[in-house]
Amino acid sequence: MILRLLSDAGEHGYRLSDIADKTGLGKTTAHRLLGALVQVGLAYQDLKTKRYSLGSAAAALGRAASIHHIQSLLRPVLRHLARETEDTVFASVREGLAAVCIAREVGSFPIRTLTLDQGDRRPLGVGAGSLALLAFLPDDEIDAIIERNRRWLLDYASFSPEELRKLITRTRESGYALNEGRIVPAMQAIAVPVLARDGRPVAALSLAAIRDRMGPDRLPNLVKRLREEAEALEGILEPLSQDESVAVPSQIGA
Repeated sequence: MILRLLSDAGEHGYRLSDIADKTGLGKTTAHRLLGALVQVGLAYQDLKTKRYSLGSAAAALGRAASIHHIQSLLRPVLRHLARETEDTVFASVREGLAAVCIAREVGSFPIRTLTLDQGDRRPLGVGAGSLALLAFLPDDEIDAIIERNRRWLLDYASFSPEELRKLITRTRESGYALNEGRIVPAMQAIAVPVLARDGRPVAALSLAAIRDRMGPDRLPNLVKRLREEAEALEGILEPLSQDESVAVPSQIGA
């Protein structure tokens, strides 16, 4: 009850007396429960106003629940595509300045392209799925992301800020992202964004294979299939909160 109440309180929060009144709990019980919630980061008390609000751990739980929901919707799509194409398919979402692989399904083709594992993070724009997430954002947001990621991009020689802008232009013109061996030689990947109701990318579907399996005779159909699946998901997935989008995560400097 307290967590639900705090989730509706907004940034101003509630006083102990408010929480006790609205939940029907005694003040002593409410104070004890709030103390436990504060201790594990699910609630936060402003020492000046004495008001309670949701803590950062609650936000992390909410984000994890959102990712699990997206995974549950995307996994059947990935399995179907992997069976159909025999190649490896991935789903990625944005996390601040990064793209995170949240699901992967491996196809039956003998030469497998396992360039990403679930949980792997890359700067936005690095890799096909990551590029699909970046390219369809507003220009001012793209500029801010590239600028904040300059140091991280040094780890990826083929994705300098200047080259990344060229890739963004190409991706917008073609409607899909292409990574032609820029991370692993002889391995190629394509990706398309899955859009939310507001038109912003909420996820990316990508497919990776050896270069010989992405020739002009096969590439257009692979792009078509990814687009069909992405369009079927459009408006269904809700975007994750990007409050950290202008802050460099602590891991980025490594």
